[in-house]
Amino acid sequence: MERNFETVMIEQCAPVLAGLKPAGLFRYETRDCADLAARVHRWNDQLGEKGLKVRVLKGCAQTHRYLIYVYRESRLRQVLADEAVREFLQREGYALPEDASDCDSMLRQLSRRLCCEADFPHEIGVFLGYPLTDVVGFIENQGRNFTCCGCWKAYGNAKEAEKTFCKYKKCREIYSRLWENGRSVLQLTVAA
Repeated sequence: MERNFETVMIEQCAPVLAGLKPAGLFRYETRDCADLAARVHRWNDQLGEKGLKVRVLKGCAQTHRYLIYVYRESRLRQVLADEAVREFLQREGYALPEDASDCDSMLRQLSRRLCCEADFPHEIGVFLGYPLTDVVGFIENQGRNFTCCGCWKAYGNAKEAEKTFCKYKKCREIYSRLWENGRSVLQLTVAA
């Protein structure tokens, strides 16, 4: 059953829209590829002035399932410019662009990995703003031995992770309630 694009975006990306997180990801199902392309284009036009971008990272015309990535380019640039993150991504096989702020190159590589590799690219966590310690911990422990679990599996400071999980959960609850009461996505998006 197809769900409303905007509803799913609010449910899954409220912390991104609120400026609490650099990026979010959600799965969207539709049989109408042209409508999806038009929505992505329209949201880029509208949200661009607030510092956000929307991108299809993966799509399958047979299953009608698409992975939609919503991100604040300035925040993602900061994440991808971090030397430890760059070293990690290089070890994972990414070709680093000379310009550390080149998000497009890195997102194209992530998209190829999502589409073409048999194994899920767990390094996606850094593109979603998860702490590098937790992304590396997840990969090294194959998802086991975590200190706590919420929006992601944490391997570092459990108290800090729990605090962040609670903040994101509260944000989602507030944004969902405001959405249901008639606020638009644009009204709910904080400018960065």
